[in-house]
Amino acid sequence: MSKLSKKRKQFIFISLLVPVLLLIAFVVFPAVDLFRMSFTDWDGYSPSSNFIWLENYAAMFKNKDLWLSLKNNAVYFVIHLFMILVELAFAVLLTSKLRAAKFYKTMVFMPYIINGVAISYAFSYFFSPVNGAFNSILEALHMESFIRNWLSDEKIVNFVLAFVSLWRFSGYHIILFMAALQSIPQDVEEAARVDGANAWQLFRYVQIPAIMLMVDFVLFDNIRGALQVFDIPFVMTAGGPGYASSTFTLYTIKTAFTFSNFGLASTMAVAIMVMIVVIYVIQNKLIHGLILKDRR
Repeated sequence: MSKLSKKRKQFIFISLLVPVLLLIAFVVFPAVDLFRMSFTDWDGYSPSSNFIWLENYAAMFKNKDLWLSLKNNAVYFVIHLFMILVELAFAVLLTSKLRAAKFYKTMVFMPYIINGVAISYAFSYFFSPVNGAFNSILEALHMESFIRNWLSDEKIVNFVLAFVSLWRFSGYHIILFMAALQSIPQDVEEAARVDGANAWQLFRYVQIPAIMLMVDFVLFDNIRGALQVFDIPFVMTAGGPGYASSTFTLYTIKTAFTFSNFGLASTMAVAIMVMIVVIYVIQNKLIHGLILKDRR
């Protein structure tokens, strides 16, 4: 038994060695170096840099365009957050005995597997003010009063981009919820039905508690995705008009590669990581607090 235990420990060690080394090399070390770089004025190509302490952090907090970009990220976050309830409802519907459920599952998941840049280009033409399909549809329905310059109107551009983001990622969340719902033991649900639970009570007291880990993951994915959104605004509007549709990540990349200020861009990257963790912790505590309160 001792030899078998020793071989088992060796196997576990060898199996974990490569993943841990890769994690250190491509995650831990770059994160530490990013944090170090945030205290410098490195321009991205000079062989050396100066240590400037907290100047980058002070400049970041004073940057009005960056705060506007963060405000634009909040639009994605709030819209996706409220959409999670709809995604969960669709997942429950598709896991029930629904005719042509396989077809609907394929159609729901299809946008997620399409390249994001291709989707962005397609919707750019769809919302184009010049021969755009969406304005043509509104015109055909005699709804000319709703016609807008969808990608150049500062008041609505972020909502349009958030809609494109929803169209692309909602199917992914629905599939995740479906996988979690299908993992619930059938005997538990059958026992609840025998006890007289209706569809709403089954959903509220059996299904939701059973898939809370997946709910936590989707909520975290929403925070991460909302703060790191890049490809859709970059391709469709390039952050314009002005900085009206710029996002935190888009502004960070522009700071690094357009303004050659990698030190300040590193500071922004550190800020994104901190915001993701802080928002997730707060959101997680609020939701779990509501669930515990509801159970009482």
